[in-house]
Amino acid sequence: MYVDEGTHLTAIVRGRRYYFCSETCLETFTAPEKELARLKRLTALSLGVGIPLFVVALGMGLGWFWSNLMEPMNVVFFVLATPVQFVAGWRFYRGFWDAIRSRSANMDVLIAIGTSAAWGYSAIVTFLPYVGVRGVDPATYYDTAAVIIGLILLGKYFEEIAKGKASDAIRKLMDLAPRTAHVLRDGREEEVAVELVQLEDLVIIRPGERVPVDGTIVEGFSAIDESMITGESIPVDKKIADTAIGATVNKTGFLKIRATRVGADTTLSQIIKLVEEAQIARAPIQKLADRVSSVFVPAVVAIATFTFFAWYIRLGQSVAHSLLFFIAVLIIACPCALGIATPAAIMVGTGKGAENGLLIKGGEYLEKAHKLTTVVFDKTGTLTKGKPSVTDVVAFGSTSEADVLRLAASAEKGSEHPLGEAIVRAAAARGFPTEDPVDFEAIPGRGIRARIGGRPLLLGNRKLMADAGVSIAGAESVLQRLEAEGKTAMILAVDAATVGVVAVADTLKDHSVEAVRALKAMGIEVIMMTGDNRRTAEAIARQAGVDRVIAEVLPDQKEEKIKELQGAGKVVSMVGDGINDAPALAQSDVGIALGSGTDVAMEAGGIVLIKDDLRDVVASIQLSRRTVQKIRQNLFWAFFYNAALIPLAAGVLAGIGIVLNPIIAGAAMGFSSVSVVMNSMTLRRFTPKF
Repeated sequence: MYVDEGTHLTAIVRGRRYYFCSETCLETFTAPEKELARLKRLTALSLGVGIPLFVVALGMGLGWFWSNLMEPMNVVFFVLATPVQFVAGWRFYRGFWDAIRSRSANMDVLIAIGTSAAWGYSAIVTFLPYVGVRGVDPATYYDTAAVIIGLILLGKYFEEIAKGKASDAIRKLMDLAPRTAHVLRDGREEEVAVELVQLEDLVIIRPGERVPVDGTIVEGFSAIDESMITGESIPVDKKIADTAIGATVNKTGFLKIRATRVGADTTLSQIIKLVEEAQIARAPIQKLADRVSSVFVPAVVAIATFTFFAWYIRLGQSVAHSLLFFIAVLIIACPCALGIATPAAIMVGTGKGAENGLLIKGGEYLEKAHKLTTVVFDKTGTLTKGKPSVTDVVAFGSTSEADVLRLAASAEKGSEHPLGEAIVRAAAARGFPTEDPVDFEAIPGRGIRARIGGRPLLLGNRKLMADAGVSIAGAESVLQRLEAEGKTAMILAVDAATVGVVAVADTLKDHSVEAVRALKAMGIEVIMMTGDNRRTAEAIARQAGVDRVIAEVLPDQKEEKIKELQGAGKVVSMVGDGINDAPALAQSDVGIALGSGTDVAMEAGGIVLIKDDLRDVVASIQLSRRTVQKIRQNLFWAFFYNAALIPLAAGVLAGIGIVLNPIIAGAAMGFSSVSVVMNSMTLRRFTPKF
């Protein structure tokens, strides 16, 4: 239920303040294991007393045994049932009082009134003969109150077990963190608690050990298993200047890292924080359930009261008989299942998302994602790798493609230009030997000039060749084709003759095409938005299968473009990774940030994808759709159950012999809550489909 921040019931857990509707909820949240054990004991007490009382009361009522001892036996029943009512059932009285103080209504109100009515009536009947009042029906309902309390507590016990399983994601994440770290201080290695590692500390990680904090590698080379953070099963090779993420496993080599993030700032801690926030966050659909409950509970009390007086005054039944219908209405209408229908599904859904590398910051985003009609991808670094790669090598005359790439890489050796670095990487990847350039000269806006093996070499654009008087007539058709594909084409000339062309472009990430295809198959419009020129943008869009392109957009215009799409009635998700994407991520209905991107982008996004895999955009939407489906199922059955059985509990069908006993009502109500949680737990079987 909704809890106003003005409540006096608060607790600070791991540095964050939480607000509660009752002390029972507070204790369950802050000490779940202790609360679960206490719940187990109270359930055993209630059912251990209530079931024997029910059997004995039934036998006496049917004349099987001791029917002539009903009055003295009621005293025994009173002694046994009273601890159940006020010890095991005390949580409901506390909840009732907390609800009254906060001027709200919850399930505890119905349970407290219903069981108190049964116990209170029975207590009066028990002691009337001892104060001289005779002729009152000696039938009591201690067993009804005790068994109802026991069944509701049993339902809560099973519910807490199920919710505990749903929270396994957080516990598993927390268990990944190492407890100690080997730190170099004053030239000596010390083993300290991981909480004592400070920024800039030098940390030693040996093969097989977990990385204790986030840091930058300053010495060593190794392969690190990052599967628990990124989901990638293949260990990643790491060298000096690379980042090591806390809780990942160092597989092969000795590493020394400089701590850059410690404590609550580490990647793992941030993941845990996001998952926790998501699991306690409130989705709009949950607020609707709370509003329904706030009206539903007072309405049920009114209906139960009306039922009592209708049977007692209008139909002339006894107080005891009328009271049974009163209690049955209160118990059957208890909105326990209604109250947990949404949070149970949200908790399991966000936990399952975390297992799959999808960090959903709140139930709001998990709910909104199922409504998406449009997904807008940033180009550079999102759909594409964000750094240029050699895509084509074309040779002319007797020169081979291998020689073209080798000569171009030799000329660019040591270059700091991104295009030059791409050529050098491509030659190294293919094992081509390179030479050191002589008389190297970079010509801004045109290319480079150098000597390789004593021969003059030019590598650059048309302007460079024109200035040097080199004819490119034979290469023109190739240049036009490559440029039409959005690639940067560089001409290689040796001894003033064109010998080849090397094309460089920002290439699509793995699975980009697959992700776009899957989104379109789900009926979602896919748009690419970029600051690049239209020709390059459209070339990338064609490769990715994107039908609509918004090109030549300045960083501060991206947010406006998202607003325009929303103004056209679209529900929009922005997918990005850069600082310039942050305003658009925040403006969109569901911002999806790549975990490989900037901190600013991840802060602005409602969903963070830990893996650098765009198929997880599809997985996020699929998980959202499945979770909302479960929420709707839960709400329907919880509300349908409450509404449909109230008339039966009120005795509408009593004329044909169909009466809902309060004990059966309590059992059904208790297990309806468990069924809602178990239905939500089926989300744990969720598997993305691409």
